Amino acid sequence: MSTTVSTPETDETCAYCESRIFDHDPICVRDCDDDCGSPKYFCNYACLSAYIDENNLTTGNACEWTPDDTSCC
Repeated sequence: MSTTVSTPETDETCAYCESRIFDHDPICVRDCDDDCGSPKYFCNYACLSAYIDENNLTTGNACEWTPDDTSCC
């Protein structure tokens, strides 16, 4: 699975809030479970986190935690 790394345009906007990403602390995310499609850019971790929550992107992707289970860790 190969991808090409490139710097986004200077006026690239956040996938969540539509602010210019380079006015903040930008993050690039790719879905490499789906052929490493086009990257999504976020201006900061708060926007990335809100995008994940609002789109239910963690549903079904996390292990089930049972606090009383002693066979873990």
